[in-house]
Amino acid sequence: PGTAQKGGPGQPSANSMDNTQQNSIDLHGDEEIIEVIELNEMEPDPDDLADDLEDVDFEDGGHGHDDEGWETEDEMEEDQDDSELTFSKHTGSVFCVSLDPVTNSMVVTGGEDDKAYVWRLSDGEVLLECTGHKDSVTCAAFSHDSSMVACGDMSGLIKVWKVETKEEMWSFEVGDLEWMEWHPCAAVLLAGTDDGNVWMWKIPSGDCKTFQCSASQATSGKVLPDGKRAVVGYDDGTVRIWDLKQGNAAHVVKGQDAHRGALTCLACNKDGSLVLTGSVDGLAKLINTATGKVVGAFSVDGGKAKGSNDPEESNSVESVGFCNILPLVAVAYLDGTLAIYDLATQVLRNTCAHEAGIVNLQWEESSSVVATCCLDGVLRLWDARSGGIVSEYCGHAAEILNFTVNREASLAVTASGDNKAKVFCLQRPDR
Repeated sequence: PGTAQKGGPGQPSANSMDNTQQNSIDLHGDEEIIEVIELNEMEPDPDDLADDLEDVDFEDGGHGHDDEGWETEDEMEEDQDDSELTFSKHTGSVFCVSLDPVTNSMVVTGGEDDKAYVWRLSDGEVLLECTGHKDSVTCAAFSHDSSMVACGDMSGLIKVWKVETKEEMWSFEVGDLEWMEWHPCAAVLLAGTDDGNVWMWKIPSGDCKTFQCSASQATSGKVLPDGKRAVVGYDDGTVRIWDLKQGNAAHVVKGQDAHRGALTCLACNKDGSLVLTGSVDGLAKLINTATGKVVGAFSVDGGKAKGSNDPEESNSVESVGFCNILPLVAVAYLDGTLAIYDLATQVLRNTCAHEAGIVNLQWEESSSVVATCCLDGVLRLWDARSGGIVSEYCGHAAEILNFTVNREASLAVTASGDNKAKVFCLQRPDR
């Protein structure tokens, strides 16, 4: 390595002088010799090293508690950050994240700090701060035309903001909020609450309709692609398909056909003819939405939790989804198993093992790749055809609580318990 220079840029460094052969060094300006180090021509042999090491004090046989300066494997992983951008405005866990459906260029995140932020995907600039909530914001989403954003907190306060003018347009208070979703093609908002009600409002007029089921909490819900029906799952394991216009339940899945525990998630296929439901009972059920009949059921090890001593403990289903291009479904379990099933035969095709519980899954729009986020803070992409991992993305210092992938499947945005949202570039060899 070259010698440090203190002289001006035009002066040669000391070790470039020709007179080094005479063992003398010309000093320039305010340079001074601090220490002369003799370089031994001979490489030290192992005996020399052993002699040197005899003087080293190995306290506690190397098990001392002074770990300063050393990184555990976990800490090293934590330092790796594959993200393109980190959004750090939240001061508590970030619970939810959504992209605007029209341009996929705006993000909304909601968090434990009782706030939601609308921000630009490209540079993280805040476009709108949604304030006035009384509890953690657990639901946040853009309307079908991206003109409005709705934010709901755990206490049941829902606010709708106009993105362009940054004005609050509407607010309403319901019971404790379980889920909230915009209609796919109208300025209509739906929400499910822990008192069993499903609410539907026209925005901004606030015209309201409720779909009542006093049985138990409405734990998950989805408007079907036809915009005329909504599928709602309940705490008692039942599923109802509501006719949004008539206000009645067209079908109720109950009794033997119902789940044996609360519903945790549901998804529909592209045309809305089938719905897949997941429950804490460890089962995923396939429902024909036209007839209300259960036409299939999926489970790993009969729904039992892996490695559990309790035979009654089930392996909760955390997320489900349909592949758009192949007849495959994905079911994500709390024990870290991602299972890929054949839709027609209901045969288990592949399992993808995670080191911690899976929180959420999302299929890419037009491929057989499924993405998962996990309690270990890692985002992973899997090839459902082979069950192999395509890539994984680190950067969060805590669990990922939610994520979304853009239409082109080129970017993912994650929300984490480390108070941050991150944007990851999903670069893949086949792109």
